[in-house]
Amino acid sequence: MTAADSRLSYRKSLPQAVYKRISSSLKGWKGTMTIRYAQPRSQLPAALNPEGYTSLLDFFDRTCRRFASRPAFTSFGRTLSYAELDRLSAAFAVHLQQETDLQPGDRIAIQLPSLIQYPLAIFGALRAGLVVVNTNPLYTAQEMARQFKDSGARAVLIHKSMAHKLEGILDQTDIEHVYVTQVGDLHGFVKRTLLNVAIKYLRKLEPDFYLPGAKGFRDVLLGNLGRQPKTMNPGLDDLAVLQYTGGTTGVAKGAMLTHGNLLANLLQGCDCINREGTDWAETVILPLPLYHIYAFTVSQIVLASGGHAVLIANPRDIDALIKELKHWSMSTFIGLNTLFNALCGRPDFRDLDFSGLKLTLSGGMALTEDAARRWQSVTGCPVVEAYGLTETSPAVSINPLNAVQPGTIGVPLSFTEVSIIDESGRRVQPGEAGKLCIRGPQVMAGYWQRPDETARCMTDDGYFITDDIAIEQDDGYLRIVDRAGDLINVSGFNVYPNEIENVLSDHPAVNECAAIGVPDDDSGERVKVFVVAGEPGLDRAQVRSWCRERLTAYKVPRDVEFVDELPKTPVGKVLRRALRAPLEKTGAAR
Repeated sequence: MTAADSRLSYRKSLPQAVYKRISSSLKGWKGTMTIRYAQPRSQLPAALNPEGYTSLLDFFDRTCRRFASRPAFTSFGRTLSYAELDRLSAAFAVHLQQETDLQPGDRIAIQLPSLIQYPLAIFGALRAGLVVVNTNPLYTAQEMARQFKDSGARAVLIHKSMAHKLEGILDQTDIEHVYVTQVGDLHGFVKRTLLNVAIKYLRKLEPDFYLPGAKGFRDVLLGNLGRQPKTMNPGLDDLAVLQYTGGTTGVAKGAMLTHGNLLANLLQGCDCINREGTDWAETVILPLPLYHIYAFTVSQIVLASGGHAVLIANPRDIDALIKELKHWSMSTFIGLNTLFNALCGRPDFRDLDFSGLKLTLSGGMALTEDAARRWQSVTGCPVVEAYGLTETSPAVSINPLNAVQPGTIGVPLSFTEVSIIDESGRRVQPGEAGKLCIRGPQVMAGYWQRPDETARCMTDDGYFITDDIAIEQDDGYLRIVDRAGDLINVSGFNVYPNEIENVLSDHPAVNECAAIGVPDDDSGERVKVFVVAGEPGLDRAQVRSWCRERLTAYKVPRDVEFVDELPKTPVGKVLRRALRAPLEKTGAAR
């Protein structure tokens, strides 16, 4: 079969619009690249987009002008107004357009904790016509190399203390432009110096690493202040962000989120939340990382309302988080189950003033009824649970603010359709469990360079098939009853068993291994591995040390059990379900 025949065969198996989106995404991906839907260009429903925004950039430009004097983001005591956000992002865009060889469609990885540099870098990159690749700053060099290589990123913005990870991997990637920044880069001289030194030594960060050719982010901004970039006019169907997810397969995939996808989802969020008034956004505590799609989109919903987001770089430091909260009269708190539990267990948190708290939003992982009850008891504010996926930008459904049903994920957002299907693809009746499928303007354009993966998760009529088992109640509310596959959720972050197993299998003393998730009071779930040792003397400490050097901390197995053999199917596939079964009987596994 020729390449042309193969493309024709593939095209016949997909809806026309989906095929055109995917095939266009694969053209020239090493250089300039634009993602477009079938012509004519898609439009957002007028009822959802009454302002007629044409892209995220159009939204950003009008928002910054409308709320110019208001505070937009605060981090480590430094507040950016909307006007400053506009001015500084413009400076970065000018540099990218005029002082580099980067072209529209090229990818730039942003690998930072939640600092005020993050949102200005995002919009600066988009204003230059680039595509943002959100990257976890905790990634190991090996994980960075995989994502950078897959995305074809040509530039990266990284915290200076983490730049040493780049030393051995740049030759494995297409990265040519490196930008480094520190926590205090946007502060005045005295505070900047003290803050950077304090963060470096008190937090025991890695030593500064001077990579030849790397540019200081602060220097780039200062060198271009007051200049305006060339205006870019992306359409709703043009790619804005590559957001990586592994689903349950363990294979890292870049979800292609267009300007239309992200714009639709922030407008859907506004449509739901703003029905209850606009003062919810006065002071929004955002203790979740902006590289995660949940916080990424919520931060833009805050902007749409002219709100003020207080960024928390390290929410795991509960002492520092509570100390920061004492400075604010918060109107909204954005969190997840494990964070609610950690805070409610602290007397100093319970002593805070919650009189101004109007909204608490939960996402990223399942909210337990116990955590919701504790939070409302402590703060007086009910938790509103929402549900979403990376592939849906991310929000799909939310509990109405004035009609919260604990234990449910609420009702679909405006202009969002859901279908629950059985194994044969038949739509089930309300009250019956099945796979949750989603159709709406927030559904991704497809997986980056993976048309086969895209085809497998899309129905002929345009629904995205999730890995979640759900039930639709008679009143239209949705409940997630189980997760299909073997995905492990650690503090709201997806951990993929295949990735852990691949890393551990490289150990010379490991014959076979398998990873599962087990319940954990602090993180929701933790990773457990079963190991068949190939050499005597291999112990738990050696297994964890091997993984710690190659995986982000939350992926490192906490539990290690050595076994003589792993349960398998007749064709040799490891049965993780059989490994979980004995633990489930004792309540030790999901």
